[in-house]
Amino acid sequence: MALVAPSTHEERTNVKPKNTICLWFDKDAHEAARFYAATFPDSRVTAVHKAPGDYPGGREGDVLTVEFTVVGIPCLGLNGGPAFRHSEAFSFQVATDTQQETDRYWNAIVGNGGQESACGWCKDRWGLSWQITPRALTDGLAAGGEEAKRVFAAMMPMRKIDVAAIEAARRG
Repeated sequence: MALVAPSTHEERTNVKPKNTICLWFDKDAHEAARFYAATFPDSRVTAVHKAPGDYPGGREGDVLTVEFTVVGIPCLGLNGGPAFRHSEAFSFQVATDTQQETDRYWNAIVGNGGQESACGWCKDRWGLSWQITPRALTDGLAAGGEEAKRVFAAMMPMRKIDVAAIEAARRG
């Protein structure tokens, strides 16, 4: 094993992933990234970059981009101004194992200025859509046949998913 002498120059050890999800924010990318890092496991803010000059959505020195990870998925938050909004066409789906875990994520998002939607969907205060999805639901739907029909029928009127009701529907 060869030993390598320490470099006298600062080395970049932050290897960029080949694919990163870029999320457009008006001006709150850093606040959103900090919230996601505090809420979800395997999530963190890894870098904040300020604008080197004025741009259509902000001024020199404003936070322009934020690198962060949400449940292991690399993301880049871009403070691009109000030109574009999030839509339900993109969402994070977070699998949960218990009602307690489902409640924790749902309540964090909705309770921080977000809003409920149908069938396990909610939006955070920045307009990003989330699916807080218990494994009991996805397993029941994947079972096919009558079990899937019962699970689907039980899910349709729900907002936050009720794990006990889904499990009861699975059993028939």
